Amino acid sequence: MTVTDELCILLVHAHPDDECLSTGGVLARYSAEGIRTVLVIATGGEEGEIVVPELDTPENKARLKEIRDEELACSVQHLGVDALLRLGYRDSGMVDTPANANPASFHQADKEEALRRVVTLIRHHRPQVLVTYDERGGYGHPDHIACHVATVAAFEAAGDATRFPEAGAPWQPLKLYYTAFPRQEIYRAWEIMRERGMPTPLDDPEFDVTRFTTPDDRVTTTVPIHAYLPQKRAAIDCHVTQIRKDSPFLSMPEDIGSELFGVEHFIRVESRVAVPSSAVREDDLFAGLR
Repeated sequence: MTVTDELCILLVHAHPDDECLSTGGVLARYSAEGIRTVLVIATGGEEGEIVVPELDTPENKARLKEIRDEELACSVQHLGVDALLRLGYRDSGMVDTPANANPASFHQADKEEALRRVVTLIRHHRPQVLVTYDERGGYGHPDHIACHVATVAAFEAAGDATRFPEAGAPWQPLKLYYTAFPRQEIYRAWEIMRERGMPTPLDDPEFDVTRFTTPDDRVTTTVPIHAYLPQKRAAIDCHVTQIRKDSPFLSMPEDIGSELFGVEHFIRVESRVAVPSSAVREDDLFAGLR
């Protein structure tokens, strides 16, 4: 049995909290517009850093996966997500940490098995649009890179009847996107914050802005989500162990926050439908589909 062929978007994210930072707005917007929203979380987030000192206790560290499950449940409720799914892997931790070697981690997972799991979900939910991270995994996290590898491969494999025949009837998604944070736009917002005497990542002389951002000329799609900022902020606020209240995401002044967070950016990688010329940015991940 499969889900009917309604408009659907499926996003593959690595950890609880990733869903709201780069895609919370589109999840809330498309859900409100009646598009089926399917969120896939690859790992439990066990290796996440608890950033609030009073919460950073041995007890909370021991049950961090459970806590992050609760935070994620809170987040998806605010975003109106229709289906929350898991790939079932353990958090691999940051690059070059001992957790990378854990045999249960996503980093150590058999790539063919990870691909099969994603293909199975695609064939069941039948999305027209897939979203995941770029080839760097956004900022180099092993789990983000593993999401990229599995999802890009699944975009093709899901429509191939010879691949994983036990995983359901073939289904070919029509568009594939990577999340993006345009470098110049984010840098400009941080500069405004510095001028107002507010802390920003730029205060750290060792901070590498290129690691966490995308060259502006790679961005193909900018989706307005101004009307859904309350839902996005509420979802971010759910992840109390992972995002400090004074973080740029939650402490940014309304005027800057509305400009920066009022849109979400993407790189269109594949499209089986007509798309705008490269000189024109799309404003809808479903452009050409509705």
